[in-house]
Amino acid sequence: MNSDYLSRAIYQKYIEPTRHDRSLSIGIEIEMPVVNLRKEPVDESVPLAAADEFRRRCGFESVSSDADGNVNSMTESSTGDNLSFDCSYSNLELSLGKGSDLFEIKSRFDKYYRVLSDILAEHDYALTGMGVNPFCNINHNKPIPNERYRMLYHYLHSYKKYNIERKFHDRPDFGTFTSASQVQLDVDYDRLIDTLNVTGLLEPYKSLLFANSYLPDHPEYLCSRNMLWERSMQGYNPHNIGMFSDKLKTVDELIEYIKSQSIYCIMRDGKYIDFTPVPVRDYFSLQNVEGEYFNGERYEKISFSPVPDDLQYLRTFKFEDLTFRGTIEYRSSCCQPISDSMTVAAFHTGLNEQLPVLKELLESDNIIYSHGYSAKELQDLLSKRELPQFINKRAASEQLINILDIASNGLKLRGLGEEKLLEPLYDRAERFTNPARTMVEGLEKGLPIEHFIEEYGRI
Repeated sequence: MNSDYLSRAIYQKYIEPTRHDRSLSIGIEIEMPVVNLRKEPVDESVPLAAADEFRRRCGFESVSSDADGNVNSMTESSTGDNLSFDCSYSNLELSLGKGSDLFEIKSRFDKYYRVLSDILAEHDYALTGMGVNPFCNINHNKPIPNERYRMLYHYLHSYKKYNIERKFHDRPDFGTFTSASQVQLDVDYDRLIDTLNVTGLLEPYKSLLFANSYLPDHPEYLCSRNMLWERSMQGYNPHNIGMFSDKLKTVDELIEYIKSQSIYCIMRDGKYIDFTPVPVRDYFSLQNVEGEYFNGERYEKISFSPVPDDLQYLRTFKFEDLTFRGTIEYRSSCCQPISDSMTVAAFHTGLNEQLPVLKELLESDNIIYSHGYSAKELQDLLSKRELPQFINKRAASEQLINILDIASNGLKLRGLGEEKLLEPLYDRAERFTNPARTMVEGLEKGLPIEHFIEEYGRI
């Protein structure tokens, strides 16, 4: 595949969908820890049985099963709502089908959450709104036994083979216990580059508002989740994760950036193969690639030749990820306390309506962007408990409120009253805190973790 052909293939997959006429649709995915309240490892049979009972009560239909025949994905046909498990059976995900009214989406989520909570409570289990499972160091943290998650687990654990300067953490099982709140919004071609650039500048402020993934292994972070992705095999190629290091100027630059991202897995004959990541621009010129696959009993080596369709296996974890659906998926936010479940979606939806105003605010920001640090560096710094000395907390708090006002005005333009969903964020901004900071400070004052499991699980 020559360079021009590859450019056309990338354009057709990622850029062409942004040219289609559409009204704004919102897609929301919320992952939540499954917690065994007895402080014992999660027994996988419990969440599986709960999901099966949920399927019967809520009229969902089976979509897929794991290698042991357990149904692990199910969908409600009229809405497109889906229940699944992400990476492990101690991380349950509710994906809400595309909608245009956040209250309508919230109503469905609340219904599902109550049903699941009632079922799990019968076994002394619970769901809660945290970005890291509070009992992750108790659980087995085993991958779901299917092709995708078995491959991902194997790939993430391969980091010890690579002697490179990039520092890896020693929790390659992080995918089994980290939970996100993600939102997808349609993006138009004419706004694509501006949206990626402006929302990239927003990331450090989001760290201050939404941090909710405290991990005792890395106590300096209130939002460890993004760091765990970046300092893993997912970040072997830094262009696959996190933020764009430079401001994008054109769609052609974006296409070249996508070419610089790496492929690390493909499928052949129904089997996933993982291998040393290779940049897209180099991958398709290779004659053979050496990888490994699970043969049903163990991993063995295999050699294969790239084919054009392998582009579909490019998997990245950008904070703002352009998808093949003509959407941008905002992926950096932790799962939030359940009572605040729609804050991430409301925040992004409102700002999307007021992008030029947000752009003007952030491009002239001198609260955090006047100290010599890039947005990428600031995002990491502001994810930590101890903030840099140059941060004026009062000024940063006021800027957060300015950003929330822009989001609120954007939601008011939609005329649905959705600005009410931002109220918890105003409270956080005024007190200059976030769920992780509140929890850590509470634990240090002697409150038990069970208090926060219950509090953050309250709907």
